[in-house]
Order: sequence, then structure tokens, then C-alpha cells
Amino acid sequence: MKIKIVALIVLSFLIKSCKNDVLPKPNAFLKLEYPEAQYQKIVSNCPFAFEISQESIVEIKDNCSLNITYLKQNAVIHITYRKVDRNLEQILKEVEKLTYEHTSKADAIPLADTYENELNKVYGKIINIEGDVASNIQFNATDSVKNVLYGSLYFNVKPNYDSIIPAINYIEKDIKNLMETIDWK
Repeated sequence: MKIKIVALIVLSFLIKSCKNDVLPKPNAFLKLEYPEAQYQKIVSNCPFAFEISQESIVEIKDNCSLNITYLKQNAVIHITYRKVDRNLEQILKEVEKLTYEHTSKADAIPLADTYENELNKVYGKIINIEGDVASNIQFNATDSVKNVLYGSLYFNVKPNYDSIIPAINYIEKDIKNLMETIDWK
């Protein structure tokens, strides 16, 4: 009789415990939302001007190179200025070499997006490098006569391409706007 009571108690616990089925939780995805970009023109003593996001902080160095910092994305765009002295081809080869140094770590380097603005004499490329590389976006712009600007986007974290894609896409829009608004002096 005692065995039957114990068996009934154990059986009732087993039946009660099976009522709430445990379901696996769906995969969670990080949703990063950034504000719509508002732009401001950066004017200096350098031979160029352009617009940057008001969400960024610009530091202009004596040699007209710049750092554009994005605090929320923990990123910085390093821009180098070079004056052309009948060496445009050499400068552009150096810039291309810097870009293709990432090939060993890159998953892919798609064809560059070319940019041409005949009216403002701005010609350039934007290259989006896919994978866990130090710099996911490289770009350059020139008037093809006197000036060259080239830049790289860096994040102040260990590269993890899947995690930083939203920030890359957000800042890439700003880089495109920068190129579209270059005004050579």
C-alpha cells in the first residue's frame, strides 16, 4: 500500500512537471539605430573643404591631414592629404597598395565604387573590404591635377565584421557625402 501511494505521488509530480514545455529561445540580433545624419561644412586653411556629420568630431593637423572621430560607433576616419607634383600616378599606386595589404585577412574586396563629378573636378573611389580586417573602407579623391585625399575607416575594437556592419554602413554614407561635397580651393 505504501508503495502504491509513493508511486502515485511520484507519478503526479511527473505529470505536473511535463505541462510547461520548454521551447528554445529564438536567436537574438543586435539592432543598432543611428540618427539621420545632419552635415556641416568643414572649412580650413587647407586646399579643400567638405561636409561631415554633426555626430562626428574633426581634428585638422598642420599638414592638412584629418581625423574624423565617431564616438558612438567607436570609430575614426584617418584622412591624408597629398599635394600632387607631377606624381599623381605614383600617389594613387601607393593608395591602392595600402588597400590591398588587407587581402590576407579579407573575405572579399569587391570592385571599387567610382565617383566622378566633372563640375567640381572630383574623381575618386570607395572600396568596401569585407571581413575581419583593420580597415573596412578605403577611399580616395583627387582633382587629377593638384590634390589627393585618401582615407581609411578604423574601429577602436578587435575586428569582428558581423558585429560592425551596421556602423560600417552608417559611416559609409558619410564618406560618400564627404566625397560628393569636396570643394577644391
